[in-house]
Amino acid sequence: MPLGTYRVRSLSIALVTFFLATGSTWGQAPAAPQRGAEGGRGGGGRGGGRGPQAPQFVSPEVSPDKKITFRVWAPQAQSVRLTASDIPGLGQAAVLAKSDNGVWSTTIGPVEPGAYRYNFNVDNVATIDPRSSSISEANANVWSMVYVPGADFMDTKNVPHGSVAAVNYFSTALNAWRRLHVYTPPGYEANGDKYPLFYLLHGAGDNDHSWTSVGRANYILDNLIAAKKAKPMVVVMTAGHTPAVPGAGGAGGGGFLSATDAFAKEFVTDVMPLIEKRYRVMTDRAHTAIAGLSMGGSQTLNIAIPNLQRFAYIGVFSSGLIGEVGGGGRGGRGDAAVAPAPAPAPVPNPNSWESRNLSILDNASLKKGLKLVWFATGKDDGLMSTTKATVDVLKKHGFNVTFEESAGGHTWINWRNYLNTVAPQLFQ
Repeated sequence: MPLGTYRVRSLSIALVTFFLATGSTWGQAPAAPQRGAEGGRGGGGRGGGRGPQAPQFVSPEVSPDKKITFRVWAPQAQSVRLTASDIPGLGQAAVLAKSDNGVWSTTIGPVEPGAYRYNFNVDNVATIDPRSSSISEANANVWSMVYVPGADFMDTKNVPHGSVAAVNYFSTALNAWRRLHVYTPPGYEANGDKYPLFYLLHGAGDNDHSWTSVGRANYILDNLIAAKKAKPMVVVMTAGHTPAVPGAGGAGGGGFLSATDAFAKEFVTDVMPLIEKRYRVMTDRAHTAIAGLSMGGSQTLNIAIPNLQRFAYIGVFSSGLIGEVGGGGRGGRGDAAVAPAPAPAPVPNPNSWESRNLSILDNASLKKGLKLVWFATGKDDGLMSTTKATVDVLKKHGFNVTFEESAGGHTWINWRNYLNTVAPQLFQ
C-alpha cells in the first residue's frame, strides 16, 4: 500500500473514532432553558449567571367570578402587603402569604367591576407590580392598575374608539414645560368638523394621566357616543398641580381658590388658547364645558365663575369651595361614614371667593347663557358639608343648581359614574 494512502486512511479512522466517542455530546441539541428563565410576562431573565430565576406566574389575575389574585416574587422578604384604597372592603392594606417558591399572593373579592389602583409594600418599600404593564400616574407616584370587566358603561367594547394624546407645551404663565391629555372622538382624524369642548380636571392626588387611566374617561365617552347618548366632543385633561410661582396661590390651604392662583391663570392664558389653536373645536360659550373632581372641582369654580361668559356647563364632583365654606377635609374613601364637621359661624370676609366674585355671581344676564350647574357627592364623603354649603352659596345668588347625592365616598368609583351621568347632558 502506498505510504500516502496509508496516512490518509489512518487519519480517517482516527477522526471517525473521535466523533463516535464524542457523538453522545456533540450530536445532541443544547439543553432547553428552564421556563422560569425565559423573558416575557412569566419569566425572570434571558440567561444564566443572573442568580435565582423567578418561577412563572401571572399578576394580577382576574377570575370569572370577579375575584382578583395578586402575586409578587420576593423570596427574601419578611412581609408583603397590598395597598389598594379604592377596592371596597379591603381597607388600606391586605397581607400576602408566602409560598415555598418565594411567590407571595392574596386573593380578594369578588370585586365590583371597575378600574383599581394598587401597589405592593415589600418590607416597608412601596413598589408597583413587576408582572403588570398597566399603570396609572398620580401626582407623587405611579400605581399599578387592574381592571375588572362587567361595567357596561366603561368596558372596552367593540365600538368606534377615539384617540388620546399626551401634549407637551410651554406655559408662558408658569415659565415651564407642561403636559396635558386630549381625547378626540371617533372620526376626528377623518373629517374637518369642529367639535364641542369639555375641560375635565383631576383631584389633588392625581395628574393629567389619571382621567384616561383609572378614570376610564375615553372608554366612557366612546360608549356614550356609540350609543348616541352623548355628543362627540373633544375632552382636555389638564395638569392641575403647578410648580412654585412667587406670589401665586398653591394647592394647599384653599390656595386654588385664590385670586392669584397659578393654575387658573395658566388655564386662561395658555391652555385655552393652545387647544383652540391646535384642535378643531367650537370656541363659543354654548359649546364649552368644564368639570372637575375634588381639588379640580374647586379649580373649576375658580375658573368658570370669573370667566362665566365662556362656559355654559359647569360640573363639580365631590367638591365645592374647599377651605372657605362647609368645613370638612378631603373626604372619606367610602369604607365608613364620615360625620361632617360643624360649619363655622359665618364671618364677613372681603377677600373671600364669594366677595371677590360678587359682581359676576349677581349678574343676571350671564346666567341666561348658563345651561347646567351640576354637583354630585357621595353620602360618605367628608366633603359633603362643603358641597352643600357651596350649592347654597350659588343658589343664594340666583343660580339654578342640580345636586345629586350618591352612595359611597371620595373615590374613583363615584367619579367615573359622575362623568357617565354628566356627559350626556352637555351640548344638547
